[in-house]
Amino acid sequence: MGKSTNFSQQPNQKLSTGESPDPPFEETYKKLFDDIRMGKSSKIKYQNLFVVEECELPLIDLEQLNGIELDREECKRKIAKASQEWGFFQVVNHGISHDILAKMRMEQIKLFKKPFHEKMNDKNLKFSAGSYRWGTPSATCLQQLSWSEAFHVPLTDITNSTDFSSLSSTMEQFATTLSELAHKLARILSEKMGYKSKYFRETCLPSTCYLRMNRYPACPISPEMFGLMPHTDSDFLTILHQDEIGGLQLVRDGKWISVKPNPEALIINIGDLFQAWSNGVYKSVEHRVVTNKAKERFSTAFFLCPSYDTEIRSCFEPSVYRRFTFREFRQQVQEDVKKFGYKVGLPRFLVSTH
Repeated sequence: MGKSTNFSQQPNQKLSTGESPDPPFEETYKKLFDDIRMGKSSKIKYQNLFVVEECELPLIDLEQLNGIELDREECKRKIAKASQEWGFFQVVNHGISHDILAKMRMEQIKLFKKPFHEKMNDKNLKFSAGSYRWGTPSATCLQQLSWSEAFHVPLTDITNSTDFSSLSSTMEQFATTLSELAHKLARILSEKMGYKSKYFRETCLPSTCYLRMNRYPACPISPEMFGLMPHTDSDFLTILHQDEIGGLQLVRDGKWISVKPNPEALIINIGDLFQAWSNGVYKSVEHRVVTNKAKERFSTAFFLCPSYDTEIRSCFEPSVYRRFTFREFRQQVQEDVKKFGYKVGLPRFLVSTH
């Protein structure tokens, strides 16, 4: 594509000073970049990742849930329909105040703008060990490298924190409000399958859910590099608050499409566990993030997850998937990533036809 491969001259990287907020991607994954330069590895196969059609996700106004019964049922029908046909949708009038979203973004930017070595070793944050993550430790080629950094924080790290910083209190507000929204949507989706159970309330607790703050630094070889590799989410459902930069893409009718950012909306996507629970009715759709050469991107995601011992089984028979615990699912994903460099996911749990 005629891109320069002199990556080290990009102004985004200030590795020698140690003061850059950016993780040392090129230094750490030097061999992968050298293989490209020396011709030992094929050029990244994924052509220009931005050359895909842009679309707007189904937009659902949750204010309808406060209306008359006809409006409420119409809104629920739209939620279920989008979950079946797209696996993704966006919601407005979601009940999360603009103030909370703006404060969360401000605190997130402040946190990520710390020098890289501080983020790696900051004891003041009081997050669980391993919460700060970047790159892809298992990557054996550039196609497997995610050009991003993140804080993956269990809700218990937030709710049980004795840290009364602005970051901590903002994260707690944000997580509490998104948790309520996630449970409301899960209840609606289960009702549309004919189940009015407390299953999600009983299995998806503050001790089992996560908040993930993401930063995608500007990338010198964008748009040929993933900010986040193609994947599906290993949860029931995810709520995403993203900025206006764009970069989120998903599979629709067998091809990749780019999601047009909507500053007023939150994005909802179905996870693997909901697909299994609904016996394949609701779709957990493959998605990815592509990088931007000039601009960094920020997003924050809430993951509705059960306890590791929770048994996931389809809500009606005959079942497409065998029963499994969330622990078993996670372990299988980790084994596959280690072995193949990518997640296999639900196909591992299909009921054998033999």
